Amino acid sequence: MQSKPSEKKWKAGVLGATGVVGQRLVQMLGDHPWFELTEVAASERSSGKTYAEAVRWHLDSPVPESARGLIVKGLDPSLDCDFMLSALDSSVAGPAEEDFARAGYPVVSNSRNHRMDPDVPLLIPEVNAAHLDAIPLQQKNRGYDTGFIVTNPNCSTAGLVLVLKPLADAFGLEKIFVVTLQAISGAGYPGVPAMDIQGNVVPFISGEEEKMELEPQKLLGKWDGSRFVDAGLGLSAHCNRVPVVVGHLECVSVGLKKIASLEEVREALRSFEVDAELASLPTALRNPVVVLDDESRPQPRRDANAGNGMAAVVGRVRECPLLDVKLTLLSHNLVRGAAGTALLNAELLAARGFLNRRAAVQNQSVAEPVSR
Repeated sequence: MQSKPSEKKWKAGVLGATGVVGQRLVQMLGDHPWFELTEVAASERSSGKTYAEAVRWHLDSPVPESARGLIVKGLDPSLDCDFMLSALDSSVAGPAEEDFARAGYPVVSNSRNHRMDPDVPLLIPEVNAAHLDAIPLQQKNRGYDTGFIVTNPNCSTAGLVLVLKPLADAFGLEKIFVVTLQAISGAGYPGVPAMDIQGNVVPFISGEEEKMELEPQKLLGKWDGSRFVDAGLGLSAHCNRVPVVVGHLECVSVGLKKIASLEEVREALRSFEVDAELASLPTALRNPVVVLDDESRPQPRRDANAGNGMAAVVGRVRECPLLDVKLTLLSHNLVRGAAGTALLNAELLAARGFLNRRAAVQNQSVAEPVSR
């Protein structure tokens, strides 16, 4: 049973609630022990409908009862919630998220727009929780009061960096070469046209290689009190779309700073354990990296849901004739790569008190009598 740092549930809103990632957030909030879904927002064409009427639901489980009757609102920053989870399309996310932060809402974003901003944490809690220290400077820089923006990385970056973190801690990293085989659900709905992907591989995903080469530098770097200092890694990525529904598979070669045996590498991955604070979060795994010995694994159909979709699954750890070690990893692109990490980020913010100021202001305004 996870400890909860508040007596009441925090009220959560989801921006972009009818999209693929938004639906996953709505699903994961359906029975969340800390958060209650109170608002859903989407494009103007959905506004005014109930969520059940507006959404074209793609998940195996039904729409949560707590969400079915919620009225879909527009992107107006006057929603009744303590924080926002954003799954907005990048075409509208940038200014909309800033509007909500300016209006006092903590915004936990899955969108790419603010990931590389110099005062915005790009966060995987198991990797760089200390980057939350940048929030006060962000608020000062932008004139935000109780609001701020925290982002999570690109879906393919999320699994990669979760696996690189224990290797960086144990041996140090110099160079990474990665080839991705990415599921079609990463392209949203309706995604890639059937005639382009069926029985085929598309060796280009717009903007993906740039994200994979940039984002790990920030994630594995440090916050020095005034700015983010990049990790300084040599990193090259090739990104491919393959006819798999869920699960991004990545073939990775790694150059280490210290000499390590294959067994030492496996042990560093297998024994990677989060601290007590993170382990107490509802969505967290104590050991978020799973190492398999079967040489034919991991496989998307068999392993994408490991750890309720929050684990990174590693196999085929072996010597690399060009660098030092090579391995195969798999992560669930919609959970670990999107909604799950955003939710975990929100849980960490809650545990550290970052959601309390907005909630306190809300409660105070409700309690105060209206002046005549």
